[in-house]
Amino acid sequence: MDRKTFIKKTTGALLVVIPAYSILSCSGDDSANGDPNIDPSSRDCAANGANAISISSNHGHTLTVPKVDIDAGAEKEYSIQGGSGHNHKVKLTASNFASLRGNNQITIESTTGGAHRHDVTVACA
Repeated sequence: MDRKTFIKKTTGALLVVIPAYSILSCSGDDSANGDPNIDPSSRDCAANGANAISISSNHGHTLTVPKVDIDAGAEKEYSIQGGSGHNHKVKLTASNFASLRGNNQITIESTTGGAHRHDVTVACA
């Protein structure tokens, strides 16, 4: 095989392998940094803020929403990179913050990156 053919085949293989690796690296782990087992009646966003209790196909992403942001209620974008090797963002709207102030959990969709996205469930801590 000559050099030109080798480079073409190697480049073609990389164009297939890299996206496939990104997709496969998303595990089936939906865990996050918040405790999903806390009794819902004891959750209090005004006192404790909020955390992601579930992130679909998680591989190191986390989200913490400070109580000061919940009090302010203004639309805000958060990074959920956490310990992952790449970043996604989620945007909480004024309506999302109103739900959290009422101690209700919300589910929002992250931005797409690395050919995937995540559903992020946020609940009061």
